[in-house]
Amino acid sequence: MGFSSTVYNAIFKRTSTMALAVIVSAFAFERTFDLVTDSIFEKVNEGKLWKHIKDKYETEE
Repeated sequence: MGFSSTVYNAIFKRTSTMALAVIVSAFAFERTFDLVTDSIFEKVNEGKLWKHIKDKYETEE
């Protein structure tokens, strides 16, 4: 039994299992993509974002 037969029997044989696999994969991809793009954005804009410069402008009252 090869890898493709195992994957077919585990995931693609039943529609409900395949739909669940698609939903879980889409959720995992979305979370990963969001974290990676946020990380890249913060790295490119380091020193320009409010959380990096707010100490200069906030005053203690």
